[in-house]
Amino acid sequence: MLNILRPPLCSLRPLVSSETLSATARASAIRRIPTNVARSFSNTSPTLQLLQKRLPNPQFALRTMSKGSRSIMTDREIIQQKSFDWRRFGITAATVAGVVVGLDALFNREQRDALSPAERSLLNDTFKYTGTGLALTALAARQLFTSGYAFRIMAANPWVVLGISLVGSIGTMMGTFYTPPDKSFQKHLFWLGFNACQAATLSPLFFLNPALLTRAALYTVGVVGAISYVGATATNDKYLALGGPLLAGVTVVALSSLAPMVLPMGMRALAISESISLYGGLAVFGGFILFDTQKILQHARLAEQGQMKADPVNESISLELDMINIFIRIVQILTMQQRKK
Repeated sequence: MLNILRPPLCSLRPLVSSETLSATARASAIRRIPTNVARSFSNTSPTLQLLQKRLPNPQFALRTMSKGSRSIMTDREIIQQKSFDWRRFGITAATVAGVVVGLDALFNREQRDALSPAERSLLNDTFKYTGTGLALTALAARQLFTSGYAFRIMAANPWVVLGISLVGSIGTMMGTFYTPPDKSFQKHLFWLGFNACQAATLSPLFFLNPALLTRAALYTVGVVGAISYVGATATNDKYLALGGPLLAGVTVVALSSLAPMVLPMGMRALAISESISLYGGLAVFGGFILFDTQKILQHARLAEQGQMKADPVNESISLELDMINIFIRIVQILTMQQRKK
């Protein structure tokens, strides 16, 4: 089930027949599903935990809303509107630029030749779908929040929310993966359904300070852009060997996210579990950006050889899950820093 089992293409060409490569290409969509299921779970549980800490009594807000009140009140602190802080914006931009330069210098000492037209085309199309999907997710999440749906999520049983979101996300994701690119309407319908499920899960994040969410989004774009650049310019298949360790890592992160919801844990054990989910998750999903970027380039080469069909919609789902998971964890870190002040 792991992409780690797939050797570099340059070593396969003189040794393996085209039938073997074709079978490998056909199995690629199936291989990514277990990992994406764990990624889907990893962006739901931390969201619920984060919002439960920030909003300990969402039932009160739901009752207020149901009575027809024009103002919806919660017990979170009142956020004072402040003028735009250009100094903080400059520090944030400098940090993002430093991440780009640092990651490139650390991981990308040996660079590959220029991308072929097929590789460039699939990579560009994939990131277009990723950006469009994230924009649709953000707009839909905002609309669900303003309509009051987020209050109902917070008032519901977290296990019900977790179950429904997982079933919806996994169902629409598998529908997208198993729909061939020729059936464009059906495939895009499943893709839109997947983004709608992500929006429903993320809509309660709008309870938080908009400035904090904006900073987290900027950090996420900078980190993902830097890591993607490293993956796109590194030598062929250099990071595909990360498949096995990353699958193990995302399983540990998912279990550490689930542990506080199931097991009675002391403060020390709870802190360790949260640290694994938070900082371990950042490292794991950063590694997935590298892995997925090189996987896209490998699939472009296979498509160029006629071994599979290029499918940017499928490729974009993995990147969306990576970016959402990184975004949620950056939000958690910024929230923790805000509490300490």
